[in-house]
Amino acid sequence: MPAEAPPATPRTADALRIGGLTRLTGIDFPGRLAAVVFCQGCPWRCGYCHNPALLDAVAPGALAWSDVRAFLQQRRGLLDGVVFSGGEPTLQAALVPALTEVRALGFVTGLHTGGMYPERLAQAMPWLDWVGLDVKAPAHRYDAITRTPGSGARAAQSLGLLLDRGLALECRTTWHAGLFSRDDLFRLADALAAQLVPHWVLQTCSEPGAPLDGLSASDLAELGARFQRFECR
Repeated sequence: MPAEAPPATPRTADALRIGGLTRLTGIDFPGRLAAVVFCQGCPWRCGYCHNPALLDAVAPGALAWSDVRAFLQQRRGLLDGVVFSGGEPTLQAALVPALTEVRALGFVTGLHTGGMYPERLAQAMPWLDWVGLDVKAPAHRYDAITRTPGSGARAAQSLGLLLDRGLALECRTTWHAGLFSRDDLFRLADALAAQLVPHWVLQTCSEPGAPLDGLSASDLAELGARFQRFECR
């Protein structure tokens, strides 16, 4: 079944189901020292998921929002921002009130998302300073990778919303030749460049600048030439 939009019923931040908290990171929010709040639940089932323990949407949270709030109150002036990651943060209606609380505490806000709930993303955007959007594949390979019909259309809608809004944006794609072909990877790069995506990250490199399996250094240079910023992680 396709991932349907979650209910829009307003909820308080205390309802946010939290699977974990990273108290300090310098890599999850570009240019910021940040904490990461990992939200429980995701409707997609990508085979390379790095946080499978967070997939279950009905699992109880590992800690309460009140604990996160107390932690953040103690870190004002020490941390720059807070990133909501997952799982899929936009699955939960409590995301928006949580973002408003974080902003009220004086932090900048970031979001890691696959874009599966564009309606909730649109509600969250006024409270966001930066978004990292996972772009899973070319359109014709999306459903196979997420194992969810209709996922590509939702992700494309979310990308369009983010570009229209002009939010600071990083698009990231995890790739190896077993997911989709090299030619498809170049087609995806062309499609993102045509939409004026400013920053694309190609993931699974072990070292900066190291060739990916199936890609040469010249391939990486050619891909990178399409974007204002390009990274290989």
